[in-house]
Amino acid sequence: MSVKEGSLGAPIRHPVDWENPNFVDDKLLDDELRRVFDICHGCRRCFNLCESFPKLFDLIDESKSGELDTVESKDFKDVVDACTLCDMCFLTKCPYVPPHEFNLDFPHLMLRYRVTERKKKKNSTLDDQLTKTDRNGKFFSKFSNLANWSTNTKNKITRPLMELLLKIDKEADLPKFYKDTLMKSIKKDGEESLNKPIDKVIVFPTCFVNYNNPSLGHITKKILDEFGVENKFIYEGCCGMPQLEGGDIESVTNKANQTSKKLKDYIDNGYKILSIVPSCTLMLKYEWPLLLPSSEEVKYLSQNTFDICEYLVKLINTEKLFDKMKPLNKDETISLHISCHSRAQNIGQKATELLRLIPEIKLDVIERCSGHGGSWGIKKDNFKMAIKVGKPVSRKVIQSQNKFVVSECPLAAPHIKQGMDKIEKNDVEVLSHPLEIFFKSIS
Repeated sequence: MSVKEGSLGAPIRHPVDWENPNFVDDKLLDDELRRVFDICHGCRRCFNLCESFPKLFDLIDESKSGELDTVESKDFKDVVDACTLCDMCFLTKCPYVPPHEFNLDFPHLMLRYRVTERKKKKNSTLDDQLTKTDRNGKFFSKFSNLANWSTNTKNKITRPLMELLLKIDKEADLPKFYKDTLMKSIKKDGEESLNKPIDKVIVFPTCFVNYNNPSLGHITKKILDEFGVENKFIYEGCCGMPQLEGGDIESVTNKANQTSKKLKDYIDNGYKILSIVPSCTLMLKYEWPLLLPSSEEVKYLSQNTFDICEYLVKLINTEKLFDKMKPLNKDETISLHISCHSRAQNIGQKATELLRLIPEIKLDVIERCSGHGGSWGIKKDNFKMAIKVGKPVSRKVIQSQNKFVVSECPLAAPHIKQGMDKIEKNDVEVLSHPLEIFFKSIS
């Protein structure tokens, strides 16, 4: 077979062979890092995606030979630590992903490095505590007033202490907690069955919606009720994305096995599974099957899971529900940010398609990284860089002069607004999800 410059075939993602002892072999890992980094060095298409690639290219350019052979392996850690597993290099830039014979999967190579560090107990215990979203959510929701007071960026007492002790940047915007979580309020209100529903769905609200934004879950329910879709909310715990970012694959696969078994009976009875947050949808649809390729339950769940915007677009078009949407007020103009983990699902701009079903909408779409990167962007060592990476998005929102900025990623829009505020004073309002705008058009 002749070597081609780039692959024209659709990207193919191979399963993560994490249970193979060779996966965490130091010599084999270093050999693969050097093989991949040398190809990246000769290509450099990804120079503007995130900080991993500039760090890598600077290491090489500033080395004695100007090539990878004089870069020390210990210096690779900075490159790995800068990766947020957004998958954009794999899906949008790299010409050498499978089926190309070079077989590059940069994000999963960074994951392999982190798994290997964890095996040698070099992982950060502090970071592990921050990623225990279920435990933290359960605890802080009980003391939501105190938690929200202490995490407010205007609090000059607690935020400097958090920066010192927890390494969370004192300027980073943090999600609020709610004592009345989504699942508590759903249980309290009860779930009514619709007469002759046009479809049946299980909504997987994710830890963020349950603990940090229950109103988004209620909006989702109201939209589904309005369209005559029978809906139940089931929350079995975090999808594992924060743990995956830290290389804790065993924890992720335990979650995947438990959740897929729990949801199997519902799928058998005709329910589709919907996820509200793109990172969680990505885990259920793509990452879990790559980590557990032999699990039929995980595969079954993956095949029946849909992004909430993806589902609504198909439902409206299939059932011809276009007359449900009414125009917004003329001043309700929107800058929509397409999140990286929405793009990583390779389903197209479903949030854009959904909002453009609203008659006469004024919508500007931005498809570029916000810089947040989940728990990565709130850390003291990363926050300034996260703002820098997201600055082009912040500038674009300012230029658009719209009333609202919204992203499919509920953490991205507040981060974009923080970047905007550092550029110039503005009155842009932050919404946490496109469903908030869509709900305005049908209520």
